[in-house]
Amino acid sequence: MKRFFPILEWSRGYSRDTLSQDLVAAIIVTIMLIPQSLAYALLAGLPAEMGLYAASLPLIAYAAFASSRVLAVGPVAVVSLMTAAAIGNLSLSNPAEIAVAATALALMTGLMLLGMGLLRLGSLANFLSHPVVAGFMTAAVILIATSQVKHIFGISASGKDLITMLRTLFGNIGDTNLITVTIGLAGIAFLIWARKGLKPILLKTGMPDKLVSILVKTGPILVVVISTFITWAFGLVDHGVKVVGTLPSGLPPFTIPSFDLDLWRSLLGSAILITVVGFVESVSVAQTLAARRRQHISPDQELIGLGAANVASAVSGGYPVTGGFSRSIVNFDSGAQTPAAGAFTAVGILFAAVFLTPLLYFLPKASLAAIIVVAVLSLLDFSVLRKTWVYAKSDFVSVAATMLATLGFGVEIGVSAGVALSIAIHLYRTSHPHYAVVGQVPGTEHFRNINRHEVQVSPSIYSIRIDESLYFPNARFLEDTINDAVSLDPAIDHVILVCPAINFIDASALESLEAINHRLKDADVKFHLSEVKGPVMDRLKRTDFLEKLTGEVFLTQFDAVCALDPDCANRAYHDPHP
Repeated sequence: MKRFFPILEWSRGYSRDTLSQDLVAAIIVTIMLIPQSLAYALLAGLPAEMGLYAASLPLIAYAAFASSRVLAVGPVAVVSLMTAAAIGNLSLSNPAEIAVAATALALMTGLMLLGMGLLRLGSLANFLSHPVVAGFMTAAVILIATSQVKHIFGISASGKDLITMLRTLFGNIGDTNLITVTIGLAGIAFLIWARKGLKPILLKTGMPDKLVSILVKTGPILVVVISTFITWAFGLVDHGVKVVGTLPSGLPPFTIPSFDLDLWRSLLGSAILITVVGFVESVSVAQTLAARRRQHISPDQELIGLGAANVASAVSGGYPVTGGFSRSIVNFDSGAQTPAAGAFTAVGILFAAVFLTPLLYFLPKASLAAIIVVAVLSLLDFSVLRKTWVYAKSDFVSVAATMLATLGFGVEIGVSAGVALSIAIHLYRTSHPHYAVVGQVPGTEHFRNINRHEVQVSPSIYSIRIDESLYFPNARFLEDTINDAVSLDPAIDHVILVCPAINFIDASALESLEAINHRLKDADVKFHLSEVKGPVMDRLKRTDFLEKLTGEVFLTQFDAVCALDPDCANRAYHDPHP
């Protein structure tokens, strides 16, 4: 029960001190989340109140099932952008239909996450490489920031890719509202300054460092309050400033998501991509923060926690949610000790939904756009291009291709390209495994790569070490490599496959080994194995391969070479540097 309900474990020793730390963290995150949830709903093309709904009950559901103590779940920029793209593909114009599609998307995402968690498929996240994720995130940040320019300038624009966005922005630049631009740019400038310039000023007043850290995080709230007051006081709506307008007050409504098969069929691909991206982003953040406190998280349990959060969002009028990077960092730094901090944050959001929404009528959309732009700038990371170029050109190609696909064709094609490239690179690397022809290091029983070390080899023995498990993508590669070596050197009488790095041999690879054994037999060359691991040997014993093997299976490579070349022992115990 504790494995499926971690709340049973961490709540057992819950103390007053832990409660106070969680409450402080919850207050800080709530202050940060209220404007962010409104802004991200705007980014997703949804009514602003849906952002508040997605930041309330999902947090409580996640707290009950999650293994991470500090991950802050709710609306995030990338998933909001992907939600906008998914709903945009449906060509809906009715706000009610758009809301229905968003809740259905949240339910589909939640069910997929729950299914993966119950099947213990958390390891699937490993198939999306970190450089590809970083490239996708960087491109997504550019798209997110560009998509908010229309709100900052007070003009109309559309598009899923960067080129279309820029074309429509420049096409309508003549409709710019100067007052709106002033509000948006002032908000961006203040938020950027507040991140670094506000803290030294407050510290000089003698305030405690902890209180200063809390006040610095209130920048978005100050932007909301000040811009809303100015817009109301000066009647800026009459001067073309676009505002949020009427927000329904009250608790999130209980909704039954649509089960329309045509709608689900249309959203299926988007739901899969949101599931993958949301889970990868959440687990990477959760693992990073857990490592700082020497805690452990379970990826499989995180799938269940995120799935429960998305189902809760679907039945409470929200849209897909996941773990947020910036909020989780704030939650961690603010001293959150358990997932209860997230539940307390949900209470704060519910309070805002009941009592504060009428006050947000005059909130300029330009202010929300400014909050989004500054929030996502921390995710902008072009250094991944330089690092991968220096370290591995293949990774650079995949990162660059993911970024270009995202910018040129939108987030859905971009993340699909990233997933496909991650899998393709893995398959390419395993289909062309590193191998080495090895020889004996004089004076030792060790064998090393003949191209890297001064070693001695017997002309009649060809020893090849494969540094990868053998399965269908690389089975033919091994066949071709050994056949080429034997055909080019008639002096070879023995081939030894050195197996310390082979952890698994599948059926395809077994057939290749049988083919190698048969061809070498026809060429009057014996085929041997050395240093075979126990689980691999157990599998081979279930077949007749070992019975048909022309050579032997040796415990060590030294035993193999000494059995085939008597000079081996002399080389092992002869000092090469007398």
